[in-house]
Amino acid sequence: MIEAIIFILAYLLGSIPSGLIVGKVGYGIDIREHGSGNLGGTNTFRTLGIKAGLLVTGADILKGTLAAALPLLFGLDHLHPLLVGIFAVVGHTYPIFAKFRGGKAVATSGGVLLCYVPLLFITMLAFFFIVLYISKYVSLSSMLAGVYGIIYSLFTKDIPLIIVITLLTSFVVYRHRANIKRIIDKTEPKVKWL
Repeated sequence: MIEAIIFILAYLLGSIPSGLIVGKVGYGIDIREHGSGNLGGTNTFRTLGIKAGLLVTGADILKGTLAAALPLLFGLDHLHPLLVGIFAVVGHTYPIFAKFRGGKAVATSGGVLLCYVPLLFITMLAFFFIVLYISKYVSLSSMLAGVYGIIYSLFTKDIPLIIVITLLTSFVVYRHRANIKRIIDKTEPKVKWL
């Protein structure tokens, strides 16, 4: 029973619509009606600016971190944090509090990894910014950071990590399929602040 409660809590944590809250409370704007219509950090950056974007991205990362930490907080050593973290990612992508229209799973996935393998998260973040600096595409940087994470995980020989990061990266790529088409068509927006 307690395991089921933790999974539900993880999903509900992931469902907290950071972008919607920051947009409506701080700016009187529903960011789903602007830009890409996405609730994640990237659309928040584009719609509301750097301060709001950082706030939403940070909150989305922490959702994943806290969710993955729930087994530890409840003293359930047998419950793998990555498994619980997946529920937060699903919640972020299909949030019950925002009519199941959420983000693209990047920041919350990163938050899950931050809880389980902090060094991987830090190096993925560094890789993300290197690719972003070169390409100016947030979407491409997010997907390639996931690929880097898969390669990193192979050297750890941590089977649950390899499986989960492969699933998360595949999901992130799937969520970015429209971005991939725009990159190919050279219509994908580039960041202007880097």
